[in-house]
Amino acid sequence: MEYLLIFISAIFVNNIVLSQFLGICPFLGVSKKIDTALGMGAAVAFVLTLATIVTYLVQKWVLDPFGIQYLQTIAFILVIAALVQMVEIIMKKVSPALYQALGIFLPLITTNCAVLGVAILVIQKDYNLLQSVVYAFSTALGFGLALTVFAGMREQLALVNIPRGMRGMAIVLVTAGLLSLAFMGFSGVDGGLRVLFGID
Repeated sequence: MEYLLIFISAIFVNNIVLSQFLGICPFLGVSKKIDTALGMGAAVAFVLTLATIVTYLVQKWVLDPFGIQYLQTIAFILVIAALVQMVEIIMKKVSPALYQALGIFLPLITTNCAVLGVAILVIQKDYNLLQSVVYAFSTALGFGLALTVFAGMREQLALVNIPRGMRGMAIVLVTAGLLSLAFMGFSGVDGGLRVLFGID
């Protein structure tokens, strides 16, 4: 049940983009079409889950035993950058079709602060490896959900006659704020589920 709560909380209650404001750059930049939003969401889900596993192991097997936790951010950035590069090279050799589909999104993921944010959050929350994987994957699903819904809203906005002063990034930011307010409606859901199932 604890894993279900982590899953629901990461997707809806503490959405990485709309509640914690991580990954805003790709959220605003890659959300013009639903197709590209889905592609980015899939790529982020893959890299985020993989990066969380590797950074968790680096933290527990390298940084903690040697007492060099202060190098966490630098180590995680290097691991994530190397991991994305490695995934890109392997994907290009093994599955050229998938590489073509995600090719444009893979380099963008290196600069997505949500990947680094989740890697650090699982350490701060003191999750075990399985909890970390569930949290990372569900956070990526939450990112993909927010991105896809926002892309759908932006496609609809393109069909509407918007006042001149609100065109461009202004209406995009207002729409993102309204979407964030909509997701605030889920706040308290995880607390309610904890009470319902008697989990501390």
